[in-house]
Amino acid sequence: MKRDVFKTEISEMMSEHLDVSADDIYNLLEQPRDRELGDIALPCFTFAKKMKKAPQQIAMDFAESLTDAEWNLIDETKAVGPFLNFHYKLSELARYVISQVVGKQSEYGGSDEGGGHNVVIDFSSPNIAKPFGVGHLRSTVIGNALYHVFEKLGYNSVGINHLGDWGTQFGKMIVAFKRWGSDEMLRSDPVRSLFDLYTKFHREAKEHPELDDEARAEFKRLEEGEEEATRLWERFKEYSLEEFNRIYDILGIKFDYYTGESFYNDKIDSTIKLLEEMNLTEVSQEALIVDLEKYDLGACLLKKGDNATLYATRDLAGILYRHNEFNFAKCLYVVGASQALHFK
Repeated sequence: MKRDVFKTEISEMMSEHLDVSADDIYNLLEQPRDRELGDIALPCFTFAKKMKKAPQQIAMDFAESLTDAEWNLIDETKAVGPFLNFHYKLSELARYVISQVVGKQSEYGGSDEGGGHNVVIDFSSPNIAKPFGVGHLRSTVIGNALYHVFEKLGYNSVGINHLGDWGTQFGKMIVAFKRWGSDEMLRSDPVRSLFDLYTKFHREAKEHPELDDEARAEFKRLEEGEEEATRLWERFKEYSLEEFNRIYDILGIKFDYYTGESFYNDKIDSTIKLLEEMNLTEVSQEALIVDLEKYDLGACLLKKGDNATLYATRDLAGILYRHNEFNFAKCLYVVGASQALHFK
């Protein structure tokens, strides 16, 4: 590994002026907690036993011994408690950094610390049949930045767009489209039209609560793979993805996988089986839950009384799938603070 030029000058200068190994000095140098005290610091505790002095005194003696040293890169040397602190010459620091940037070009700032290990990053994740909101824009640009940062650090970044493409809301969408929608609406402005239908459903459901029962029944049909429900859901998803990809193209952002909630449907049974084998589940009011009361988190609902699954169930299936599929070193979720309880 290439040695730091500033640390190298410090260690060689101290070795020349003092009875100390240059390598020992180099390996001991560290960044001060308060950078105003110096750019790099030498803790003097290691020398106390050999020199039979307090670390504070050793730091002062070192500083005095180096008073007449002719530095190329160091501007000031100062004892601060048990530390000998060094300030870099700013002109030399600027010269060094600029030469590194110019020399390495796009490779500047990179490292091999990741060792090719996978980092899974779940970001953007908009909801099908709804406009792309500012919250999703924030998640998209932050997630994309993290993707490139980890790539630069020698990891293999895996970008996943966990689309909100499943759940009871699609039963509502199907009911709304059958009642008030048309093919012409979808062709003209599909995402806006679908969102308008969704909001109309909620307005109407206040006056006609039986619509909610109808929506639950439609989603159940969708879960069971009923032909018409599936066809409509696929159309909603296709139109939404066209709009989302238009935005991603503008931003210059791409994903490795578009595996939304629906992707984990056939993985839920094995997830629940695993939880049951670990004696973590119980039935409460006809629903399957994991009791988290001892953590002040209430109950995690896995299946409703009608066997319908929930977002949490699919997210559990998701993290297990990602662990098994990618053997990740890290799995990051770029989401809003409103999801804090879910992730706890």
